[in-house]
Amino acid sequence: MIKNILDPITPGEILREDFLGPLGISINKLSRDLSVPPNRISEIVNGKRAITADTALRLQRYFGIEAQFWLNLQTEYDLRMMKRKIWADVEKQIIPVKESCIQNCA
Repeated sequence: MIKNILDPITPGEILREDFLGPLGISINKLSRDLSVPPNRISEIVNGKRAITADTALRLQRYFGIEAQFWLNLQTEYDLRMMKRKIWADVEKQIIPVKESCIQNCA
């Protein structure tokens, strides 16, 4: 099996490439329009900060796309990154209840 070696796309990259770029919106304009500090948007767009519920609600109002969309992007990204980091250890350390019960419940 070939492992996916590409890094997952950050929610900020989606914000930048699919929304800000095509609409010609700068980081400064978005931060002003959302009433948040420019560094918040800059850090999100550069993959250094997560999209919080607060930011998701502001993006919902601004772009008309549900806050849950933005939070789902963040959750999916976080899960992919964490899986890369710890999944091998999780598989070694944790026995699924079904297998555990088959071995020890009889």
